Amino acid sequence: MKCKTNVEKHQEAETSLGASPEAIRHHYDVGNGFFRLWLDSSMTYSAGMWAAETESLESAQSQKRLFHIQASRAEGQKRVLDIGCGWGSILADLVNVHGVETAVGLTLSPAQREWIEKLNMPGVESRLEGWQNHVPLAPYDAIISVGAFEHFVRPNYDSNQRKRTYRHFFEKCHEMLKPGGWISLQTQAYLLGEYSPRSPLSAVFPESDMPRLSEIFDACDRLFEVESMHNRPADYLSTLKCWLQRFSENESAIVALTNVDVSNQYYRFLSGGVKGYSNSIFMLLRMSLRRV
Repeated sequence: MKCKTNVEKHQEAETSLGASPEAIRHHYDVGNGFFRLWLDSSMTYSAGMWAAETESLESAQSQKRLFHIQASRAEGQKRVLDIGCGWGSILADLVNVHGVETAVGLTLSPAQREWIEKLNMPGVESRLEGWQNHVPLAPYDAIISVGAFEHFVRPNYDSNQRKRTYRHFFEKCHEMLKPGGWISLQTQAYLLGEYSPRSPLSAVFPESDMPRLSEIFDACDRLFEVESMHNRPADYLSTLKCWLQRFSENESAIVALTNVDVSNQYYRFLSGGVKGYSNSIFMLLRMSLRRV
């Protein structure tokens, strides 16, 4: 049997990638004004890192960003990639606080890219493209990816499709990184749960599904060494509770800006997340991986 080349494997994986750009826009392009009403001031849309429940959301998000910058060894580097950069809070910290010369962010959301471009940050480049299509101008010193991994496979993928896609991601990162470079990855993952097409999570995140821990380990095998891994579900629980409180406090403004259906859908999404993390359905993984 003829073995497939890396190019052939990548081409095969291209046909089994995760959420489409249209599905991503369905969620993230509800409107920047909508998300401003219930996220923190940095517009960071992923779990913070909480030292105590009494800590502020802004502080927890700042600590999370610092964790990933340090875990990826990005401080003082020339080129750093943020895969799934959101509204650019990590990009801003990289160039404004941590001495990074060029920070490149990838997003599939035009609204997020518009937000980043309006910030006009020297040293920041935002690209409206997925990781699979990204062609770097030069190798990266570090890669950070927070809250994007959950969009890499679709619910209808079989086991082989999931493994191929995750493997393709780590192969792509391996190609883009300098020898010895690091990835800091944050993703939700299933613990006891599994995909449900009728869940509030599925309603706001179409064409997306979470990984299982074993799939991540298999996918990065012989490409990256897992230097550290932390499972901190309480961090997402605290973040979701804070988002839900802010959402409830601004419900009238949210309805005025969007409509009742959108408001109800996201309220169910945030409430469902609180329930899921309270009942050990999900994990919150933070992993530091070294290129080998």
